[in-house]
This record gives sequence, structure tokens and C-alpha cells, in this order.
Amino acid sequence: MSKRSFVWAGAMALAVVPSLVQAHGPSRLKVTESIEIAAPADKVWAKIGKFDDAAWIPAVAKTDAKGGSEVGATRVLTLKAEGAPTVAEELTKYDAAARTYTYKITMVEPKVLPVSNYSSTITVSGDGATSKVEWRAGFYRGYPNNDPPPELNDDASQAAVTKLYQSSLAELKKALESGK
Repeated sequence: MSKRSFVWAGAMALAVVPSLVQAHGPSRLKVTESIEIAAPADKVWAKIGKFDDAAWIPAVAKTDAKGGSEVGATRVLTLKAEGAPTVAEELTKYDAAARTYTYKITMVEPKVLPVSNYSSTITVSGDGATSKVEWRAGFYRGYPNNDPPPELNDDASQAAVTKLYQSSLAELKKALESGK
């Protein structure tokens, strides 16, 4: 290879690198929230372990479900927000003995929850009089391309999921510990 060809090849490689960096797109985001509850795990599971009943989530006004807690079951959550937006979900794993299930969102407007390709797992663990609920998710931001608007960027997506999880788990704790 001549010196001129080598310089030309190096210049071309440098020209391509910035475009590869910009073409990357969004990264998968993760949120994990957990809470300790002064109630036996079986009691907590009885409250949240039915996929077809999301009444324990404060933002949910109504659950329309098909398939119970069988893998492949679906539910449409009508939210209490203005305009009664909905979120469609599908159950992908369910293990009552281990007190855990996994579901994915199949349809949501990004302005309602700024996420895409969202999958979540809820697990209840514990022995005796106390339990722990862990709710974790993996997802992409609500805007799939580069340069998202602020309300659909990584920070907004993580903040929305974190707020949902924290408020729901706090209300669950309050309800179970007060005997409701």
C-alpha cells in the first residue's frame, strides 16, 4: 500500500467513525424499586398476584382482562388521568409458587408513559410477618430516534417509571399495613 493510499484510507476511516457514533440510538433503560411491607408474603401476593386485577396500582381506574393469570393473558388498564388513557399489557411469565410474574406493554401512548419495548417483573418474597416487593423493568425511551424532545428522553422515561413504581408500592404498603 502506498503512503498516499494509506493516508486516504485513514481519512475515510475517520470520516466514518462520527457517523457510526451518531447512529447508535437509544440504550435500554432499567428501573428497580422495592419496598418492605409488614405483612406476610402470601397476603401481599393475594393483593397483587392476580394479573387480571391491577386495582392495587393507584393510577388505574379499571382493568379489563382476558385470560386470568395464564401466560398470554391480556389486560387493558384504564387510567385515572384526564381523558382516561389506556395501557395494553400481556402476561409473559407467571409463577404463583415463586410469587412472581412478568408482563410487557403492548400499547401505550408515549405522552401517557414515555416508554417503548417495556417489560416488567413483580416479585414478592419473605418469610414470616414481613415481605419485600420488588418491581423492575427494562425499556427504551418513548422516542426511538436521536435527539428526543425533553418529555420523551431517557431522563423523562426513567422518571415516569420510577414515580409510578414508588407511588404504587407506597400505597400498597399503606393499604396492607393498615389492614385494607
